[in-house]
Amino acid sequence: MASRSAAVLTSGSANAAKLFVAALAFTSAYVGFSAHSAAGGPPAAVKTITLSAREVPVAEELAPAAQPGKVTLEGPAGACSGPLVARSVLVSPEPGRSVHYGWKLARWSPATKSWRTYLVDYDGFVGAEETVEWELGLSGDPGWYRVELSAKGVRTVTSDRFQVSC
Repeated sequence: MASRSAAVLTSGSANAAKLFVAALAFTSAYVGFSAHSAAGGPPAAVKTITLSAREVPVAEELAPAAQPGKVTLEGPAGACSGPLVARSVLVSPEPGRSVHYGWKLARWSPATKSWRTYLVDYDGFVGAEETVEWELGLSGDPGWYRVELSAKGVRTVTSDRFQVSC
C-alpha cells in the first residue's frame, strides 16, 4: 500500500507543479503586456469630433417692455377668451416702505357713457421700484376694455382701450 500512496502523492505533486508553472507563465505574460502598453506601445485610436453652431438673430421681442407710467398689454387681439397680460413699472414714492397697488379691468358702458369696473386684483411690494404684471382671463363678453393700475401716492395709469369681439 505504501507504493500506491507514494504514486498518488507523486502524481498530485506533478499536477500542482504544472498548474504553478502555467499560472506563473500567465502572470508574466500579463505583466509584460501591461508594461508594454504603459511604456508607449501603439497609440490608442483617436477620433476627432467637430462641433458647429450657428447664430440665429431674434426677430422680435417676446413681450413688450414695461415702462414707468405706462401699462402695456400682451394677449390675443380681439379674441373673446384667452389670457391677457398687463405690465408696468411702479416707482415707490417712499423706497423703504411697502407699496400696495391695485389692478382694474374696466369695461365701457354705452348706457352710462363711463368706464365700469369689471375685474380687480391687489398686490404689493417693498423697494424703490418693481416691474408688476397681472395675468387675467377674458371671459367672452364683447365690448371695449382698458386696464388701470393705481397705487397710493402714485397717479393712476391706464392702458389704451381695446375691443373684444366674437
